[in-house]
Amino acid sequence: MLTNLHVKNLALIEEADVSFTRGLNILSGETGAGKSILIGSINTALGAKAARDMIRTGKDSALIELIFQLDDKETIKKIREAGFDVEDGQVIITRKIFENKSVSRINGETVSLSQLRDITGLLIDIHGQHEHQSLLRKSHHIEILDEFARRETEELRKKISAEFNRYSLLKKEYDSMNLDEEARIRELNFLEFEIDEIEKAQLHIDEEDTLMTEYRKLSNGKHIMNGLSDIYSLAGYENSDGIGENLEKAVKIMLTIGEYDPELSPLKEQLLDLEAQLGDFISSLRDYQENLSLDEEALSNVQSRLDLIHEMKRKYGRTIADVLRHLSESKERLEELLTYEEHKKTLKKELAVTEEMLLSDCNVLTEKRKSCAAVLEQEITRALSDLHFMEVRFEIRFQSIGHPAANGMDDVEFLISTNPGEEPKPLGRIASGGELSRIMLAIKAVLAELDEIDTLIFDEVDAGISGITASCVAGKLSDISHVRQVICISHLPQIVAMADTHFLIEKHTAQERTTTEITKLNQEESVAEIARLLGDATITQNTLESARELKASKKEKKQ
Repeated sequence: MLTNLHVKNLALIEEADVSFTRGLNILSGETGAGKSILIGSINTALGAKAARDMIRTGKDSALIELIFQLDDKETIKKIREAGFDVEDGQVIITRKIFENKSVSRINGETVSLSQLRDITGLLIDIHGQHEHQSLLRKSHHIEILDEFARRETEELRKKISAEFNRYSLLKKEYDSMNLDEEARIRELNFLEFEIDEIEKAQLHIDEEDTLMTEYRKLSNGKHIMNGLSDIYSLAGYENSDGIGENLEKAVKIMLTIGEYDPELSPLKEQLLDLEAQLGDFISSLRDYQENLSLDEEALSNVQSRLDLIHEMKRKYGRTIADVLRHLSESKERLEELLTYEEHKKTLKKELAVTEEMLLSDCNVLTEKRKSCAAVLEQEITRALSDLHFMEVRFEIRFQSIGHPAANGMDDVEFLISTNPGEEPKPLGRIASGGELSRIMLAIKAVLAELDEIDTLIFDEVDAGISGITASCVAGKLSDISHVRQVICISHLPQIVAMADTHFLIEKHTAQERTTTEITKLNQEESVAEIARLLGDATITQNTLESARELKASKKEKKQ
């Protein structure tokens, strides 16, 4: 459940810290006090779009923190499988909002908005002010049915989705195999020409670099030869000014003076090593000169090979690897064309088998859905009766879409009759806004028995109702709170009186700044707030007594 909400510098809220309890948590207050801001802050923490004007004027950021305490082992397992540590069943969601960005964290780990929504979708369900309008979308009805029938149909729906993906790929491939014989022969000839041309080239991955090195050497042979001759002249023994001649003279001098001082011995050894190294260098230089080739034919051969490689790259790919990849793909396509008819027959057979399996599973899914729909009809009808729908008839109608799809073949629509003698009709043609809100509450109440989500939030669920209906809605919220934590914003005394924990949201103005504050009320404070909702601007002793009686009567009903 949601144990704590902390909000700082968000719109009218300077700082608020709210500790929620199990059961039914009610938030009440004057219109415009900031109740919607509070629910909006929770929505934002869960991953909703964060507008820059949410940040309180004069501040550079806003912070929202939600703390959940989880008991359900399956939910904890799913969160851990998603890669997040859950110690002692606690999950902390934080979202910090800046002017041009926001940063979200789960148990201290920074996450993307999609990751955030995936995790928070396991923790909390918010019924917003206009969510009941989704019931007007017929496509939403099958989602509700599948949520109710999840245990019976989830694995089958996953299987059908995978089968449909495979069927779609096979059908796309089969439909693309519409070549006539002339086109097939034409493509065959073209592929054979390309394959033959590339194979004759006998390309190797690294040969272009090797050839380029050889080309640079051969094309610059004369420059190399002249340079080496100059080096030989400067370093050798044939020139009196050369390094060799001068080094030889230096050695003779060192050998003479070395006899006079033993400390010159290391210098003599170094000089002798230099002479030996120079001798080795001159010998290697001479060998290279003798083996250096200025073969014009070899240069022409290298140039021709490079021209061929460039031509292959121009036709078939940016690199030799691309050309060889094209060769491999062309061979595969050639094989397909050579076995075209055989492959088409095999594909057709595989497509038929997949389609038959898909249709069979879709039919099984339809039967499972219809079986669950019969139970759901009864459950929702019972819940609607609890919400003061007298002699209501609720039906779930099935039609086939005529072909298999990723979610089966069913077109599902909710029908309702709220007046005796009238046949059930689509929700959008019968139900008013207030009725839609109660119908959605009935559905939430039924699903709450099955859903693993522990916290439900209802915003303005009491819109457009009063009197007995309000008492019925209060009772239904109380029923849900027996199995799930419920957080609800309400203006109706009948609902507020049912609260296990009551919070008052007020707006104050001081020093030309407006601030929203949230206060947890004790018993007498709660009675005073209910009295305000029952009466007018002046709260009398009679109104207070009525509020106490209402709260006492609701407490008896809860027990």
